Amino acid sequence: MRRLRATVERVYAAVPFYRRALDAARVSPKDIRSLDDLRRLPFTTKQDLRDNYPFGMFAVPMENVVRIHASSGTTGQATVVGYTARDIDTWSNLMARALAAAGAHRGDMVHNAYGYGLFTGGLGAHYGAERLGASVIPISGGNTKRQIMIMKDFGATILTATPSFALHLAEVAEELGVDFRSLKLRAGVFGAEPWSEEMRREIERSLNLSAVDIYGLSEVMGPGVAVECLEAKKGLHVFEDHFIPEIVHPETLDPMPYGEEGELVFTTVTKEAFPLLRYRTRDITTLSPEPCVCGRTHVRMGRVRGRSDDMLIIRGVNVFPSQIESVLLEVEEVEPHYQLVLEREGSLDVLTVVVEVGERTFSDEIKKLQSLEKRIETNIKEYCGVSAKVKLVEPKTITRSEGKAQRVIDNRMI
Repeated sequence: MRRLRATVERVYAAVPFYRRALDAARVSPKDIRSLDDLRRLPFTTKQDLRDNYPFGMFAVPMENVVRIHASSGTTGQATVVGYTARDIDTWSNLMARALAAAGAHRGDMVHNAYGYGLFTGGLGAHYGAERLGASVIPISGGNTKRQIMIMKDFGATILTATPSFALHLAEVAEELGVDFRSLKLRAGVFGAEPWSEEMRREIERSLNLSAVDIYGLSEVMGPGVAVECLEAKKGLHVFEDHFIPEIVHPETLDPMPYGEEGELVFTTVTKEAFPLLRYRTRDITTLSPEPCVCGRTHVRMGRVRGRSDDMLIIRGVNVFPSQIESVLLEVEEVEPHYQLVLEREGSLDVLTVVVEVGERTFSDEIKKLQSLEKRIETNIKEYCGVSAKVKLVEPKTITRSEGKAQRVIDNRMI
């Protein structure tokens, strides 16, 4: 509560955007007397960050900013975030905490395949691993064959990467004749994109490690906002001493109780350079206060099911890519590489699921492939409630990702 009050006072004094927003909401810092008053604060959206590009949301002078990161801006104007030296120290501690929850410790060899640069993933994991006392291999993305050689030669024990790139590593290793069972990898910390339980099982099987989910976003801090524990892997522990989470209804924005699914909202209470009040992440999930077997007492968030702005609406039916992924990964004959292509035929939206099949399946006769397509279409209809066309393609047809996988191709506006 003290941290929240201090944050509101700081942004009111130092950030013109928040002074205007709080005045418009008729709320002053002295009105924040309990955590229940959190709901009186205005929301912050990604568009607000874009409107104040590049440094309008910073709460400290630029001479106190030691690091700048930014989003890719693929869906609009890039969002820029800044860090003071103390912010970097806090972030390092939180990432060390996250890696420890995933089973990492001093003496581990962390193969960090998150991208370095303006993306927060690479440097976030790097500083956290160093703070933990582990050795870091700052390999970043790309050079997949070389990565596999280095993992083998250097004796990597922890892998940090996007889940889609982890699967790509497994695929290339198989081509090279490298069996992950011969490597020392013990655990993997995967995030930066939504992934399903089915994909977790596939990663654990093909890479011979225990896969843990990590959550973060550059606007709130970067990776290390929440993480699963190795003991339970049932929800991600949110580090509430630094980030206050809420679940709100995506449309009415009313706060929702524990266990109810809605949009995740964060208020930061320790950040200096770039504090945020009630930032709408657009991520759809739940919060649970139930105790965890690992002993950690932070509230847990469920696996992100999708984003409110990534949600596909097909003929009135709401569908998340992760739902379709779950269906695909239950089908033995297909590979974990797919794309969802949206097109408009006349006045109707049409969804085509493009998915790779294994070498053996692709060589089967046409009738068997057609039968498999129909089976997958039926499964999607039954599980997701939406009709979709399924197109089977030969192995390695879909472009591999070295960062976040591009799962959805929306051609409806073209």
